[in-house]
Amino acid sequence: MQEQEIERESMEFDVVIVGAGPAGLSAAIKIRQLAIENNLNDLSVCVVEKGSEVGAHILSGAVLEPRAMNELFPNWKEEGAPLNVPVTEDKTYFLLSDEKSQEAPHWMVPKTMHNDGNYVISLGNVVRWLGQKAEELEVSIFPGFAAAEILYHADGSVKGIQTGDMGIGKDGEPTHNFTPGYELHAKYTLFAEGCRGHLGKRLIAKYNLDKDSDPQHYGIGIKELWEIDPAKHKPGLVMHGAGWPLSETGSSGGWWLYHAENNQVTLGMIVDLSYTNPHMYPFMEMQRWKTHPLIKQYLEGGKRISYGARAVTKGGFNSLPKFTFPGGSLIGDDAGFLNFAKIKGSHTAMKSGMLCGEAVFEAIAAGVEKGGDLAVARVTEGEDLFAKKLTSYTDKFNNSWLKEELYNSRNFGPAMHKFGQWLGGAFNFIDQNVFKVPFTLHDLVTDFGALKTVDAVNFKPNYPKPDGKLTFDRLSSVFVSNTVHEENQPAHLKLTDTSIPVNVNLPKWDEPAQRYCPAGVYEIMENDDGSKRFQINAANCVHCKTCDIKDPSQNITWVTPEGGGGPNYPNM
Repeated sequence: MQEQEIERESMEFDVVIVGAGPAGLSAAIKIRQLAIENNLNDLSVCVVEKGSEVGAHILSGAVLEPRAMNELFPNWKEEGAPLNVPVTEDKTYFLLSDEKSQEAPHWMVPKTMHNDGNYVISLGNVVRWLGQKAEELEVSIFPGFAAAEILYHADGSVKGIQTGDMGIGKDGEPTHNFTPGYELHAKYTLFAEGCRGHLGKRLIAKYNLDKDSDPQHYGIGIKELWEIDPAKHKPGLVMHGAGWPLSETGSSGGWWLYHAENNQVTLGMIVDLSYTNPHMYPFMEMQRWKTHPLIKQYLEGGKRISYGARAVTKGGFNSLPKFTFPGGSLIGDDAGFLNFAKIKGSHTAMKSGMLCGEAVFEAIAAGVEKGGDLAVARVTEGEDLFAKKLTSYTDKFNNSWLKEELYNSRNFGPAMHKFGQWLGGAFNFIDQNVFKVPFTLHDLVTDFGALKTVDAVNFKPNYPKPDGKLTFDRLSSVFVSNTVHEENQPAHLKLTDTSIPVNVNLPKWDEPAQRYCPAGVYEIMENDDGSKRFQINAANCVHCKTCDIKDPSQNITWVTPEGGGGPNYPNM
């Protein structure tokens, strides 16, 4: 199908935002709040969201630090924000073996991991509430519409986005129910796709935004939601830990177990994608972790309600790219604002969106003061006003608590990678609790480049068969994630070279896609003649982006499927 054959309708907005997560919605809300305060009531803001509804694709631990929420909605309690469970206990453990554990004294835990004044939440429900508040402010939100392409002006600046076509068959040709995507044009386009956004990735490359940054680093977060015995439920109990089972493979990461409301607990594991052993299987590490007595005591007699997985950015301050480019900016985890020293990114995502929203509003207001018209697509004053003005987003960041927080935590991840769990933990205790070290550690090895070949490792983990009660397989897990895709569509997982999985990745790394994917998307199959083939079960994909990050040949590119496809997370 030729692109030029398709006639597309277009819509004009002052601001288009890609992604209805905490960053995108906070930006939209801040822009509209400022517009109303300054009598620019006609300033139009549109948010497109690839999930079937706002919150459908949102996955996080989550404990929320309410600092940004306090600023965006000072009266959030009265307005009914779903922050219902304050943290009541805060415990950190080292799992020394499959049976033993040791609680760390509170004073030994880095202050960044203390949770006084925070709330155990469902980020999906908080985002749904933010969506309602945005709509009350007359933000146009379009769920079920995936931003598939970036549109550019002739001068190379961003013009907007194109939503994905619907009704394209597996053969790439339109079916009987084909509907072309829309072009959404804007003065300013903000990208808030979350970790490893597929458009953000392109923008970083096109504008060379990361030329002065360390490589971005990632983890894979694997989460389950359980309903447990009320006698075991302790609302507000927050547990974090490290050690077994990741310690057996020399991998780093950690786990959480939070007691939420309604006899529910949220639990899971973040495995650093810098792991080196190609036989390591993050999903099964998380399942094995649940068998530890410390964790199992809460889950026995309970029922798993939901499952999900999502990559998280963890490079922090050192890996931040430039945020702005002509016609747009990156916000939230499209840029990588998560503070891994706190194991939190919601409040930082919200703050980045708020700062960018302020900068965008000021740019539009300045254009109006110079005689610009809100109804036209761009402000033209002999130069691109946005490119001139949006440096204020960077300036605002540099003068905010967001920069201070990320800068003070800049060594946390590199210390753990360079020195390991024990020495890295000691370094971070000193850096966070005693005094700030006067230098910066750097982690310059890419996550995909850290993987060793099979002939360079000796240990191959043995993963017990799931019992279906406490531990589960991937396919039953994908089922409870409510993941649905239109079957007759082109695979949204693109191979640059179809021969690489079998001819390169299989002999060198035993094709790690078989294991790092938490949804069973990738399989090595045997043909009738004994040869091997690489199978992609794209319908299973939970949109975690791990394959795009960890593939050692960088041969897999994740692009958005039809809008509305993917997981539908309840209360996650």
